[in-house]
Amino acid sequence: MADPHTSTPPDRLTVAAHTIDGTHVLTPTGEIDHHTGETLRHALDAITTPGSRVVVDLHQVTFMDSSGINILIAAHRALTDTGGRLRLARPTHTVQRTLTIVGIDTVIDCHATLPQALDD
Repeated sequence: MADPHTSTPPDRLTVAAHTIDGTHVLTPTGEIDHHTGETLRHALDAITTPGSRVVVDLHQVTFMDSSGINILIAAHRALTDTGGRLRLARPTHTVQRTLTIVGIDTVIDCHATLPQALDD
């Protein structure tokens, strides 16, 4: 029998990536926290080039803590510093509440639908 105190938590975050009309769209699925945040950070780093347009579609994210917030803020800064942009789309109610409480929705454009986030 495995010791519950030494077992590692299962991977709780995956990130799908695709491009729509020149905009990179990342769709994380699962929880974004201290243990899984690097998965999202690596996905963002892989597509961040000068002038990149990126949308993070949050409709499959069930939880986000300060680690996720910090990753999004860092990506927003990196993109805007190089003439790019980061937008958020379709946050779940739980994630939207977190975004609102910390005020990130006043810093990063957050949209109710993916087409709105993709619209120039």
